Amino acid sequence: MDASGKPLVVADGSGDVVLVEFLFTTCSHCQATARLLNRLQKELGPRGLRTIGVAFNDEAEGHPEELRRFVQLNGLDFPVGVAPRDAVIRYLGISVLSRFAVPQILVIDRNGTVRAKSDVMGSEDLVDESKLRTLVDSLLREPKAAPASHRLSSRR
Repeated sequence: MDASGKPLVVADGSGDVVLVEFLFTTCSHCQATARLLNRLQKELGPRGLRTIGVAFNDEAEGHPEELRRFVQLNGLDFPVGVAPRDAVIRYLGISVLSRFAVPQILVIDRNGTVRAKSDVMGSEDLVDESKLRTLVDSLLREPKAAPASHRLSSRR
């Protein structure tokens, strides 16, 4: 859910490349990464990049004003929602007993396939502007696969 209570959809079949930042609103690394993703969104959005933030810290859950503050403080133009911590941990495949770093980044290609995901303790390549830009640019150049009903078949 975003700060206004509307659900956020990560992969909607639109053919966009999607960057998802799982973040804590109180984390300075998450704030810096959100600003980086915002720059990429502004530049590459017209080519088919869509960015979404998902806060999963206690301060954000049930506190839409915290999401609004995070978005405003960092000048973000992409939606930031909130999800329960346990649900995010399960979704990311992190053990509840493990330590992990935030932000956690997911990169989804035009066909809905996860092409890159942060390691549990973070991945420098996914928070380095040059490396992330190169990855996203390459994914934006890939064509979206045709739906199965429109693919050519060799069967006669």
